[in-house]
Amino acid sequence: MLNVENKVVIITGASSGIGAATAKLLAKNGASVVLGARRVDRLEAIAKEIHNAGGIAEYQTLDVTQRDQLKAIVQFAQHKFGRVDVLINNAGVMPLSALDQLKVDEWDRMIDVNIKGVLYGIAAALPLMKAQKTGQIINLSSIGGHAVSPTAAVYCATKFAVGAISEGLRQEVGSDMRVTVISPGVTESELADSISDETAREGMREFRRLCIPAEAIARSILFAIAQPDDVDVSEMIVRPTASPY
Repeated sequence: MLNVENKVVIITGASSGIGAATAKLLAKNGASVVLGARRVDRLEAIAKEIHNAGGIAEYQTLDVTQRDQLKAIVQFAQHKFGRVDVLINNAGVMPLSALDQLKVDEWDRMIDVNIKGVLYGIAAALPLMKAQKTGQIINLSSIGGHAVSPTAAVYCATKFAVGAISEGLRQEVGSDMRVTVISPGVTESELADSISDETAREGMREFRRLCIPAEAIARSILFAIAQPDDVDVSEMIVRPTASPY
């Protein structure tokens, strides 16, 4: 696809869901993908699938709460391919609960992964992209970054933050770089698996009766990357057609 072929793309949270679907789709369209996540066995399997289909994929263990590991994966991609064209900050967690449950450790985890992980990714990739005078950072937010619902206050706060960070970055980088924030609606993923609060878990089961496949978000990411360099798809909301949310 126009403006995707031969691009070097780093994807965080690439071991499942949107990250895995995006890796496969971008590789199918000629990108060289670098996969990062904590579950290396899954990354290995996805990379093998891409290789078997004729694509190019590398992988490296990555915990986005560790700033040095994000620096390392950017350096790894640069060493392998000579540059980094796109960073997709996709890793996220969603352990929902009412605030009065006081699950402070889970609040900390969401802040560390959903906000600091994005900032650490930007910090790792931005100097290289500025030196290249080209690059694109794609941050995954959520419909929770546009509206707040019960049990999701902290999660939504982190996703509102992703939107604010993305818009601030877009204004700062000027014409050399593109910045995109994509807000999925209810999408097939493992996010709900991290919910420990039973009331919130049951509510999420009901909420997720209508969902779209991860490939739908992957296509949106492909679209954003494929635009000419002078076109920045700054923000997209992608949700099930029948969703009331």
